[in-house]
Amino acid sequence: MSAAGRVWRFGDAVNTDQIIPGRANVTTDPAALARGCFGECRPEFAARVRPGDVIVAGEDFGCGSSREHAVIAIQAAGIRAVVAASFARIFFRNAVNLGLPLLEGTAAAGTLADGALIELDLAAGRLIEPTTGAVLQSRPLSAFAARIARHGGVLDLVRAHGSLRGDCSAACGPLTPATTPQGGPTDDR
Repeated sequence: MSAAGRVWRFGDAVNTDQIIPGRANVTTDPAALARGCFGECRPEFAARVRPGDVIVAGEDFGCGSSREHAVIAIQAAGIRAVVAASFARIFFRNAVNLGLPLLEGTAAAGTLADGALIELDLAAGRLIEPTTGAVLQSRPLSAFAARIARHGGVLDLVRAHGSLRGDCSAACGPLTPATTPQGGPTDDR
C-alpha cells in the first residue's frame, strides 16, 4: 500500500501531445519534460503536482503518437501511477517498459474527483479512498508487467538480472500470468 496521493482528473482520449506538448518535447532531460507535462491543457500541473500523486482518466489515455517522452514526463513529475478506464496500446507498452504502473478499470476511473486523496495497492489493483474507506477495484498489472514496474523499467530489470527470463525468475517471481479478481487472465499487450 502506498501513502495517499492526490488525484489529477482527466477526461477521455488524453493524447501524448497533451501530456507533453511538442514545444516542450525538445529534450531528453526528464526534469525539463516534467516542467512541460500537461503544460497546455493543465498549466498548473507542473507547479502543483507532488510526488505520489495519481492521474485518473477515462478511455484511451495516451492515444496519439508513440513518444516515450510522455511517460518520462509523467514519471519525472512525480506521478505514482495512472488509473484509466483504458489505455492506448503503445502508451501502455511504453509505460510498462519504463516502469510506470498503470491500473485499468472503469469503476475506479469513473468515480474519483480531481484533488481527492487516494491510496494504491498496485499488486491487487485496488484504490482506497482514505476518508471514506471505499475500495475501488481495477485490473492489476500482470505478473510480468508488475515485475518490470518493481524494477523501475525493463532496462533496469535486465541490468539487475541479465535477462527478462531465466535466472531472473528466482529474484523476480514466476512468469505465470496473473488473473483478474474475476478470475480471467490479465493481458500484457
